[in-house]
Amino acid sequence: MALHFTQDEFASRLERLTTRMKEEKLAAMLLFAQESMYWLTGYDTFGYCFFQTLVVKADGSMVLLTRSADLRQAKHTSNIERVEIWVDRVNADPTMDLKNLLSDLDLLGTRIGIEYDTHGMTGGIARLLDHQLTNFGELVDASLLVSRLRLIKTPAEILHVEKAASLADDALDAALPLIHAGGSEAAILAAMQGAVFAGGGDYPANEFIIGSGADALLCRYKAGRRTLDAQDQLTLEWAGVSAHYHAAMMRTVVIGEPTNRHRELYSACRETIQAIEMVLRPGNTFGTVFDMHSKIMDERGLARHRLNACGYSLGARFSPSWMEHQMFHIGNPQEIAPNMSLFVHMIIMDSDSGTAMTLGQTYLTTEGAPKALSRYGLDFITA
Repeated sequence: MALHFTQDEFASRLERLTTRMKEEKLAAMLLFAQESMYWLTGYDTFGYCFFQTLVVKADGSMVLLTRSADLRQAKHTSNIERVEIWVDRVNADPTMDLKNLLSDLDLLGTRIGIEYDTHGMTGGIARLLDHQLTNFGELVDASLLVSRLRLIKTPAEILHVEKAASLADDALDAALPLIHAGGSEAAILAAMQGAVFAGGGDYPANEFIIGSGADALLCRYKAGRRTLDAQDQLTLEWAGVSAHYHAAMMRTVVIGEPTNRHRELYSACRETIQAIEMVLRPGNTFGTVFDMHSKIMDERGLARHRLNACGYSLGARFSPSWMEHQMFHIGNPQEIAPNMSLFVHMIIMDSDSGTAMTLGQTYLTTEGAPKALSRYGLDFITA
């Protein structure tokens, strides 16, 4: 089996899950998030774009219900012993197969947790599932149960997080020589992704973000490439990835002479991220982090140009996003604890002047000060 962790590690994760299930009085969990299945069993696939679910009972037994295309995938990449197949056919309703499976598992009339808030659960699947199981038992939205368990990383996971961070640095190493007047966005992007692959890394859970000129004010990937001008700005957001564990970085590089606005916005980004380092510690919450972000940005008159979130938890993620549920936004009560991998980003997009400035890196929390995982500092990068 192609497992990235030991059986003892997986057994510990299963014990943590079943303990929480018993606390929530859940007889079973229906896992639809690929991240949950991967974390619990090692199961590695993009087959979650179709219907599949991992049934986990409170006694620790598991059954995967999936398509025939993923039978061997599950056998090769996971420790799941029992795999059931639903058959592709006209008007197929795999939730009926699931209902029959749950009956066979003696779960009729029990309390069942379901991961609804995941890209592995479409609206169509949710409607079919609720229709089939309405009178079967008590259905509970348990979307965040495993997600919260995954927040704190084990030593084995931290090794992959640190490897991912090193690959992110390698990607920036590869990009910097190509960032100059006349440089190609296409070549920069190819070099960055190539560096991650060459270092033994994986595809990221979402596309790298690259944009120059007016597109530097975008913080999403878009199709289309351009050549850098003698006076330009280039925004990059990317991640190193090891065994699906992500470590993200973000920078805006100025080509030519930075404007006064570039320097002003960079100063705000650096001041804010350094202030956040002082509160990114146990005893504070994710909301505390955002409060620091908004306070400094707003005091500098940047309320219209900042975002309503300034980062999030990272871990082993699958397409279409490397972002975890837990984000730095107003009022988030999630407590910060040691051994969380957290991406802090400052994003200021001044559409009035057409000026972009970003600064971001991944941290590992400790009992005290957070540990920045990049070998790059927070210096302003120009080309």
